[in-house]
Amino acid sequence: MSAASRFVRLVLGEYAERPELLDERPWERRRDFLALNPAATLPVLIEDSGPPIVGGMVIAEYLDETRGVFQRDKRLQAETPAERAEVRRLVDWFLAKLENEVTRYLVRERVFKQEMRPEEGGGAPDASAIRAARANLKHHMRYVGWLAESRNWLSGDRLSYADFAAAGALSILDYLGEVAWDTEPLAKEWYMRVKSRPSFRPLLTERVRGIPPVAHYAELDF
Repeated sequence: MSAASRFVRLVLGEYAERPELLDERPWERRRDFLALNPAATLPVLIEDSGPPIVGGMVIAEYLDETRGVFQRDKRLQAETPAERAEVRRLVDWFLAKLENEVTRYLVRERVFKQEMRPEEGGGAPDASAIRAARANLKHHMRYVGWLAESRNWLSGDRLSYADFAAAGALSILDYLGEVAWDTEPLAKEWYMRVKSRPSFRPLLTERVRGIPPVAHYAELDF
């Protein structure tokens, strides 16, 4: 239920990497986790016992420098400075703006509060926060629809980090049944293209304990 973690997992899948995944509840602020990342945020990547690499876009840049530059036409970062700036802008849009206006509230209220103890912030969902997040999501979906209509992929002609940042975030919202795909058919068509990639398959098989996904979640053509 972490958009940035899903983004990184999709990127690793595209680069044929098989990471060992560890569950982390950041609100528990475990001592060992804080030693890796004092900010207690996800994701965190550790490679070959090296130093922790923290944050979705930071990890993506690291993977571009260590994998992407050798991928030629399969590189997920753009080639020119202007194109890379657009990719980074959209990654920030989906991992920061969408997160802060929509995803974090719906996930916290509908999922995390069920796992949190009262002293950690658990309890009944805040209906007003859910309503506000749902209202904000409509604006974001219109923007995704506009991008899908005006470009081949979200940042331009080529598949990029922008597509996986968006798909990682929207896959969480889709799991929870929060995305009205029929209102944005071009966004839906774009999402089906990304969802059909092999890197997406692990996400489609996973389930949140006690919260089943919407019926079409794992369907490639819905």
